[in-house]
Amino acid sequence: MAIDVVMPKMGESVQEGKITKWLKKPGDRIQRDDVLCEIATDKVDTEVPSADEGILIEILVKEGETVAVGTVIARIGSDVAQVKSAAPTAPKPDAAKSTAPIAPPAPATPAPVNTTSSATKAPAEASGASRVEIVMPKMGESVQEGTITKWLKKAGDKIEQDEALLEISTDKVDTEVPSPAAGILQEILVKEGATVAVGTVMAYVSSSTAAVASTPPAAAPVSSSNVTTASAVAQKPSGSNGATASPVNAPTPPAISAAGTTPPRRMSGKRFYSPLVRTIATTEKISLEELDAIPGTGIEGRVTKNDLLGYMKIRTAQPGGAALGAPAVSKSDVQRNTPVLLPGEEAEVVEMDHIRHLIAEHMVMSKRTSPHVTAVHECDVTKIEKFRAEHKDAFKSREGVSLTPTPFFVRAVAQALREFPYVNASVDGTKIYLKKHINIGIATALPDGNLIVPVLRDADGLSLAGIARGIADLANRARTRKLKPDEIQYGTFTITNYGIFGSLFGAPIINQPQVAILGTGAIQKRPVVRELEGTDYIIIRSMCYLSLSHDHRLVDGMLGGKFMSRIVEILESFDPSKENL
Repeated sequence: MAIDVVMPKMGESVQEGKITKWLKKPGDRIQRDDVLCEIATDKVDTEVPSADEGILIEILVKEGETVAVGTVIARIGSDVAQVKSAAPTAPKPDAAKSTAPIAPPAPATPAPVNTTSSATKAPAEASGASRVEIVMPKMGESVQEGTITKWLKKAGDKIEQDEALLEISTDKVDTEVPSPAAGILQEILVKEGATVAVGTVMAYVSSSTAAVASTPPAAAPVSSSNVTTASAVAQKPSGSNGATASPVNAPTPPAISAAGTTPPRRMSGKRFYSPLVRTIATTEKISLEELDAIPGTGIEGRVTKNDLLGYMKIRTAQPGGAALGAPAVSKSDVQRNTPVLLPGEEAEVVEMDHIRHLIAEHMVMSKRTSPHVTAVHECDVTKIEKFRAEHKDAFKSREGVSLTPTPFFVRAVAQALREFPYVNASVDGTKIYLKKHINIGIATALPDGNLIVPVLRDADGLSLAGIARGIADLANRARTRKLKPDEIQYGTFTITNYGIFGSLFGAPIINQPQVAILGTGAIQKRPVVRELEGTDYIIIRSMCYLSLSHDHRLVDGMLGGKFMSRIVEILESFDPSKENL
């Protein structure tokens, strides 16, 4: 029986994707999770893995073609005979588009997946009922895993389409996962409290009640201790910055002989290998035995791309390229085993919660990725403050939200980003991505003390009132855990308001993969010197410090200075007579 490979759903607003490259050809033997092709959407470029093993029978969509989400782009069969009997591989757009859409395969790569369409239809069971996989969805650009906090349904329950099945938590958002189809909840594979990688199958929903009776006994649910990957090197939260790393005195792993020939696979014991790591290992002829012995610096000790590339340098340099050496890790990346308390000193030890731990990792990663430079400018916002004082009550009565200084800053930033596109960009190696949309993230404090950054999309096209309403709506839904996955992704610039806590200025950390972040300090009335008709006067003005942290790989001092000067100019030239709230 042939299995359809479809164009996956990559975000709530994504309706189509473009095939940029086929990595397999008809007749190739395919393993489960092998990367079949690369695709591009307006949100992300990613890979499409195979949901099953077999033979690639036919390719229905050529490289360079753009097709709708759900379109069948290829077929996988169980034997070579099906390849010979398959239709010609020359794809026809009309044929591809006329094929009945099937839900996309569960991604094993950390690609953005919308919670309403992140299930994959498996082949029909012997009973004739189809099963739908419920997978851990992608909830943000940097999110690699999620924790199941609560199952809202139990095995055997009848499920309606879009009905919430469970609640999950990531470092970006806490949300519910709805069912992509109506039916019966057959099996729950992951227990509450377990943390699993994006793309992991968590449960099965059957479209027929008969499937419950015909389903074999469910495998033992995965506990949090089973899902947690065994680290080759012990890892603990750092007392200073929350990063995780290996002990300085970790023993050197044993040498691996060239006799190890087992090909890389998705799981080895309790250790998970991503499709990217497996692809590199296959290309470089690195066996599973070698992978298992590489100390991993990723989440739960997983081997990352950098771990593998570091190992390959040592492997190449050694005679025969067979002996395994530890990947190069700088001492600054390693947690030192120094005591944090004096002998006899008492302290309460509190473990980081899941979100705080991942935020810490993301912040450390940002500092390692971008050479940060912070510039501080002073801004006179007296005109804005007077305008707010005159209109805030009427605005609150009419719009239902407060007229804070933040919408004025957002509007000024959006205008300046349009004039300085290299600040509205991302860096990937030697490539610069100049974003066409201006999507501004607003750092928001949550009741539990953590932070989240919901994104105000196309901010440059909104009025002052529209920006104020949008910010208030995002902040309210962030605090009540009602944000959608798309609303915390794909920001192009971030603003953080530490002035609300009285801070005058700071040096915020860039929200990767962006290249700059603006911090707004407290607005204070201060005496300043102004020249009027050739004479200097000391007058009282409402003043504010603005600080820009930027990635010096792309934004140097000149560009950062011009960008900040333009923001200050826009704010200080505010004209109340031109405002129409």
